[in-house]
Amino acid sequence: MATYFLSDLHLKPERLDLAIAFGQFLATTATDAERIYLLGDLFEYWIGDDAAQTIGAAPVLEAMKVASQHTECFFIAGNRDFLTGAQFERESGFKILADETVIDLYGTPTLLLHGDSLCTDDHAHMAFREEVVTNEERKRDFLQLSIPERIEQAQVARAESGNHKASVSMEIMDVTLKAVEQAFEKYSVAQMIHGHTHRQHIHSHKNDCTRYVLGDWNTTSSILVATADDLEINNQAIQT
Repeated sequence: MATYFLSDLHLKPERLDLAIAFGQFLATTATDAERIYLLGDLFEYWIGDDAAQTIGAAPVLEAMKVASQHTECFFIAGNRDFLTGAQFERESGFKILADETVIDLYGTPTLLLHGDSLCTDDHAHMAFREEVVTNEERKRDFLQLSIPERIEQAQVARAESGNHKASVSMEIMDVTLKAVEQAFEKYSVAQMIHGHTHRQHIHSHKNDCTRYVLGDWNTTSSILVATADDLEINNQAIQT
């Protein structure tokens, strides 16, 4: 038995190949999984659980629900799909966990998070997290808008995000070492798994701490496979 970790699929209508690849993973590889953890940004944007059908997400939720019938499945929201809620949980079968959750991974306490909270040098993104992602009043106000209005605002946010990425260095958008070390210390763990940066790698830190960074899904998938004996990131080509 194995536990699988994925993040940053950024599913969207114009990339049906990604949804197909994810569905194939759920229907084949994941059938022998003990647990599945999705660590955020499963969708390019999520404008509320009531809009799943409108943005074409219903088939994805159905495939997730099937997988959840035989496997324990969990979800941590990212900065793109932070508006997932109780209806998403019911329709997908994936239990929503708080960002920065510690689990027992085959005897090793392991911190799970999306990862953007570690990017403290990216001041624009940290401001967005404070003003929008973690602001419950702002989220309630947004969900009161009509679905077309929400789609319009999401498209504006996507454009602004693209402009931001083009204007700052990859180093600024990456996690900061200080934030990583503080997280290890805060949760008293020596193992961490996250996504967000799209920079797949296994990092060694001081005090024998290890950080597994998941990549995004674009031309290949990025799946961390954990067993009682090993943790390994696997990649497979996505058929376009």
